[in-house]
Amino acid sequence: MTNQFESYKRQRDKYVARGVGNGNLHVADHAQGATITDVEGERFIDFAGAIGTLNVGHTHPKITKHLKEQLDNFIHPGFNVIMYKSYLNLAQKLTEITPGDFDKKVILLNSGAEAVENAVKIARKHTGRQSVVSFVRGFHGRTNLTMSMTSKVRPYKLGFGPFAPEVYQAPYPNISEKSEYLSEAAYIDQMIDKLHDFFIETVDPSEVACIVMEPVQGEGGFIIPDKKFVKAVKKICEAHDIIFVADEIQTGFARTGKTFAIEHFDIEPDLITVSKSLAAGFPLSGVVGKAEIIDSASPGELGGTYAGNPLACEAALKVIEIIEEEDLNNKAEQIGKQLESFLYRSAEQYSFITNIRRLGAMVACEIIDDQTGQPNKALTGKIIQTANANGLLLLSAGIKGNVLRFLTPLVITDDELQQGLEILSETFEKVSIAEAHLDA
Repeated sequence: MTNQFESYKRQRDKYVARGVGNGNLHVADHAQGATITDVEGERFIDFAGAIGTLNVGHTHPKITKHLKEQLDNFIHPGFNVIMYKSYLNLAQKLTEITPGDFDKKVILLNSGAEAVENAVKIARKHTGRQSVVSFVRGFHGRTNLTMSMTSKVRPYKLGFGPFAPEVYQAPYPNISEKSEYLSEAAYIDQMIDKLHDFFIETVDPSEVACIVMEPVQGEGGFIIPDKKFVKAVKKICEAHDIIFVADEIQTGFARTGKTFAIEHFDIEPDLITVSKSLAAGFPLSGVVGKAEIIDSASPGELGGTYAGNPLACEAALKVIEIIEEEDLNNKAEQIGKQLESFLYRSAEQYSFITNIRRLGAMVACEIIDDQTGQPNKALTGKIIQTANANGLLLLSAGIKGNVLRFLTPLVITDDELQQGLEILSETFEKVSIAEAHLDA
C-alpha cells in the first residue's frame, strides 16, 4: 500500500463514524460510465453502481453539461418558499411514466427511506388506519420506521430499538428455498395460503393502511416473486381497501428491463416510491400515486427543507430523457443475459455458485459451501474482497450474506462489461484455489 492510501485510511479511521461501512478503501478521483479511477490512477470497473444509483452511469455528459448551465441560475430557493420549473416538470413526467391509468400526483423528497416514510404517512392519513405490512427479507431504509419494516437484524436493527409499532412482516416466496418435493406452482399456492393465514394470525386487514412490497427484493437477495403471488397481494388490498405501495427504489428506472419492475406483474400500484437511479447520483426521491390518496394530506403536512432540490430535479429529467433516447430498458435485458450466461458457465466450473436469478439487469447468484450446500457468507466476502483488490467493485446481499448481486450501470460498454467479467472469472479461480488449499 502506498503512503497516500494509508494516509486516507488513517483520516477515515480518525474522523468518519465507524458505523459507516466501506466496501473499498480506495479514494475516487474521477469516474465515467462504468469506470472509476482513484487518486493513484488505479481503475475499477463498477458492478455496484453506488448500490443501484447510477443506471445512466457516472457523470453522463448530457447531465453534467446541463447541470453546469443550470448552476448559474440558482441552487436551492426551496420549493416550499417559491416554486421552480424543474420540480413541476419532473412531477408531471413521473405521473406520465409510472404505471396506472388514473390521475396521479407527486411529492419529491431526498432519500429512499424518506419516500417510504411519506408513502406510509399518506396511506395512514387516507385510510385512517395505523398498521403497515412489509415482507420477510424486505429492506426499506435505516430510519426508525423503515428499519422496523426491514427484515435483516444485522447490521440494520441490532441495538437500535425500540422499533415503530404496528409494523408486520408477511411471508414472501423464494423459489430457491422450496422443498424438493413441491413443484413451483404448488409452492406458490402454499405461500399464498400462508399470506391469507397471516391476515388471520397476525393482523386483521381492516386495520392495515398499506402493504409495501418490493417487486424484486433488493437487499434481501434479488428475490423475484411469482406473478400469481403479487396478484394475490393486490387482490387482498382491493378486497380490504388497503393501499398497495410498490417500493421501486432499487428496481426502478430501467433496472429490470422495464421502466418500473411492477410492470412485469401487470399491476397498477396505488403508490410508487422512487429514488436511487432517479437522479444519477443526486439525492432525490419521491412518492407517485393516485391523486385522491396523495391529496389526503393537507398543506404543510408533507415536505422537507431540501426536498425536490432543483438541480436534482434537473438531473432526473435528463435521466428519464436518456433512458428513453438510449433505450436502456432494452440495454438492461442485453446486459442481464450476458451476466446470467457468464454465471451459468461459471457454475459449471465452480460448484459453490448456485441459484442464479435475474429480471432484466437485476442479476444475482448464491454462494454456498459446496460440501454441505449451506450458505457461505465467508466465501462470499472473500470473492468480493478479491474482486475489489483486482479492480472490480462488487456487492453482496441476502439475509444470510451469501448473495452476489450485480448493479452495473446500464450504459456500461461491452469492453467495460467484458473487463469486469474477466476480473470476476479470475476471482472465482483464485478463491477456488485458496479454498482447496484450506481443505487439503
